[in-house]
Amino acid sequence: MEELIVTIVKALVDYPEEVVIEKNEQRNQVLYSINVHQDDIGKVIGKQGRIARAIRTVVYAAGTHTSKRIQLEIND
Repeated sequence: MEELIVTIVKALVDYPEEVVIEKNEQRNQVLYSINVHQDDIGKVIGKQGRIARAIRTVVYAAGTHTSKRIQLEIND
């Protein structure tokens, strides 16, 4: 799952070498935190959050085979 998120986010940003994904797994959920360069935050979020919503949709769809809830967080 992390590879999928990294691939999507790196394609969107100007500083792909600064993309960092942190995984925090708990009993019934997995939280992925995305950290990007300060100039790239707007590109990952998109206008009115459309890009972030699309990334979340893809990640949720890819994670349907697991019994854990997947959350995606974009840190600024």
